[in-house]
Amino acid sequence: MSYTVRLKEEYRNRVVSALKEEFSYSNVMQVPKLRKIVLSRGVGGAVADKKLIDYAVDEFTTITGQKAVSTISKKDVAAFKLRKGMPIGAKVTLRGERMYEFLDRLVTISLPRVRDFQGINATGFDGRGNYSMGIEEQIIFPEIDIDKVNKISGLNITFETSANTDAEAKSLLTQLGLPFKKN
Repeated sequence: MSYTVRLKEEYRNRVVSALKEEFSYSNVMQVPKLRKIVLSRGVGGAVADKKLIDYAVDEFTTITGQKAVSTISKKDVAAFKLRKGMPIGAKVTLRGERMYEFLDRLVTISLPRVRDFQGINATGFDGRGNYSMGIEEQIIFPEIDIDKVNKISGLNITFETSANTDAEAKSLLTQLGLPFKKN
């Protein structure tokens, strides 16, 4: 018997039928799904210290279980002493099993570890069914050893869905367990 991620199984069994009923889709293929999750971080101090990029890539690899890549600058910015082609950040794109596994760990373990957590803001939707949120401290992830962290920094998480509207995307993400603030 093969292993399937708990959240993926829940999506198939419960979320699809709930969304189909809520938005009265005529076909199961119309039900929105989560396409990918992208974690990214800009490392401003990387202009002076190249090791900061390696730390960011190592942290993302530890958090997600997938090798992260460094992002490079597209153009010169004299004010920041930045040259085209210099590494300035790190990112990792999760799809499939790893995406559902990460989302499950984010909702059940990491977000409850945020100090004074009241829920996540529902204002991060882009109008096309995608949602972005920021996390201020990477130490909320249990995979990160707090003694080995050289600098507390945040990261951005973007959820790309196949939904056409923000209402559909919010309903999908709520069904998957993201705790949005009550207005």
